[in-house]
Amino acid sequence: MAVPACQGGTRNHDSSSHAVTDHPAMVGLRLEDMDRAAKPCEDFYRFVNGGWANSTAIPEEESRWGVFEELHERAEAAMRDLCDEAARDTAAKPGSPWRKLGDYYASAMDEARIERDAAGALEELLGKVAALRSPEDVVPYFAQMQAQGVRLGFMLDIDQDAKDATRVIANVYQGGLGLPDRDYYFRTDEKSKTLREKYQAHLKRTFGLLGEDDAASSAHAALVMELETKLADASMSRVEMRDPNKIYHLMTIAEASKLAPRVDLPRYFREIGAPAVGELNVATPKFFERLSELLGSAPMESWKTYLRWHVVRGVSPALSAKFVEANFDFYNRTLQGVQKMKPRWKRAVAAADRALGDALGEAYVARHFSPRAKERALEMVRNLIAAFRDRLATRAWMSDETRKRAIAKLDTIVPKIGYPDKWRDYTALSVDRSAPFVKNLLAANAFEMRRQVAKIGKPVDRTEWGMTPPTINAYYNPQMNEIAFPAGILQAPFFDERQDDALNYGAMGAVIGHELTHGFDDQGSQFDADGNLKNWWTEKDREEFDRRAEIVVKQFDAFVAIDDLHVNGKLTLGENIADLGGLTIAYHALQRSMKGGARPALIDGFTPEQRFFIAWSRAWREQMRPEALRLMVQTNPHSPARFRAIGPLQNLPEFAAAFGCPATGATARSASERAEIW
Repeated sequence: MAVPACQGGTRNHDSSSHAVTDHPAMVGLRLEDMDRAAKPCEDFYRFVNGGWANSTAIPEEESRWGVFEELHERAEAAMRDLCDEAARDTAAKPGSPWRKLGDYYASAMDEARIERDAAGALEELLGKVAALRSPEDVVPYFAQMQAQGVRLGFMLDIDQDAKDATRVIANVYQGGLGLPDRDYYFRTDEKSKTLREKYQAHLKRTFGLLGEDDAASSAHAALVMELETKLADASMSRVEMRDPNKIYHLMTIAEASKLAPRVDLPRYFREIGAPAVGELNVATPKFFERLSELLGSAPMESWKTYLRWHVVRGVSPALSAKFVEANFDFYNRTLQGVQKMKPRWKRAVAAADRALGDALGEAYVARHFSPRAKERALEMVRNLIAAFRDRLATRAWMSDETRKRAIAKLDTIVPKIGYPDKWRDYTALSVDRSAPFVKNLLAANAFEMRRQVAKIGKPVDRTEWGMTPPTINAYYNPQMNEIAFPAGILQAPFFDERQDDALNYGAMGAVIGHELTHGFDDQGSQFDADGNLKNWWTEKDREEFDRRAEIVVKQFDAFVAIDDLHVNGKLTLGENIADLGGLTIAYHALQRSMKGGARPALIDGFTPEQRFFIAWSRAWREQMRPEALRLMVQTNPHSPARFRAIGPLQNLPEFAAAFGCPATGATARSASERAEIW
């Protein structure tokens, strides 16, 4: 992937509204979602999800539709209720998180004010671009805009030092592109060529919205494309960037300045408001060398045109309708096949969650997440960790030396359930309900950037979360060596205390196992128990792990996602290892939980083992638009949902046994072809 009763100072909300988990229709097997005519040993995905697929269409405003989107829709409705309530609460204490949430949401909903006043805010931003006089002004402008959340030039990330997880440092990465990935600038197939043409048409349209005539907008679109292509040429591929050692280049600020002399990093950090930076990680040195060269060779007109485009792109969703629609047409309709823009309230809720996620999250969990659910989830985590420990003890391919270190790492993993122990302080965030939304958006971004850069040189805050409580997701953080499960995902069909244990373990248990396994996938396994990028394997064990991982790569390389486009087994390796490990561990945790008691009865004719695998496949049911599927395969480290549902099953003899399938066939691999790691 992304606690008792609510703590902190948020208003006491009425608990009479429906809890997010109060959806009985989501609990249990729901036979109508299945296709009993399909044979589980030939097409298990269809067997489990065929009825649902036949009766489900992708909503016009979505690029895909499945369990995650169904749950997000429910969470979204719950968040809307809270945001509406906060916006109406005129008695809320000025300056309180609840009041700021209401004001921010109201500003995002005030379409009339946005149409009337946003143009002035945009003119102010673009006026600063017009005032730039020389290439020496460009990097400071990067900083000024990045300080307000507008991504351009390159990326700044404030995080733990990969090789010293006790300290927080600045990391600078490649970035500054308008297309989704560097490869989009160079692929030679017809679809890629057409997409580049559509991108240039979008650039031209945007410059036209700024008042340029046809000739000027065409020329400026070409300048942006030329400059971005040169930046893309010096960028690493997504597969290359999955290797943490390839993106770790710790150097002093003086060394970084020598590497890229025209990228004035000392001034950049001053402009962005960071404390003194002595050392930093230049994750992608080749990119910064190229950026430095371009700052010396590209005409100032090219840079100013590039900056104007990226500023508009960065704030377009908060501007008037013509900019919102243009942005949607390319980034949603063209790239993802979405037919219709989401209503304003959904966009406003998402913006509120990004800007004031803890204020909204505190109210959300007070109303929709019980202490009982937290405790049940924590109990399941403990069971999964115990099952993983059992598995580690029996991995014959691993030496005792490596096994001991693996168990030590597993035993230090910290689980976070539901929501943070302490809520974020929003005192320094100023929200003005009477301002156009773009100003509040930039103010919220600036608040977050100040919060991030203030961490440099400070002790690591191990209580902080990387997702907000309503999020339908989970994550593992290798440097914190922690797993986190927000309240949003802890609901049916992933998890429900009324639900059969086999269904809970097949869905939520496998998600927990997935996040645990991320600590031992091709990336996470390179970090030790303390969160440091440090080899803890014997040479022989690492070679054997890599050999086994390569089997997973080849299996997923063989899956055809759409037309002639295959899944990228190397790009998706970490997630595929985590799926295989998570499902394996969850299965054994279920078996462990059933020991010593009466065997659970059949439900709707299915054994607990069968129900377990049904729950897994059901969690990955999904319909996806062709455009979105192409984008995903080319850029996303996750495999398409269908292959997540069936890929691991082919490596589990337990699945074949549960459904009486042949030892080899459509849903099973022979022992020599089987991937087995954890």
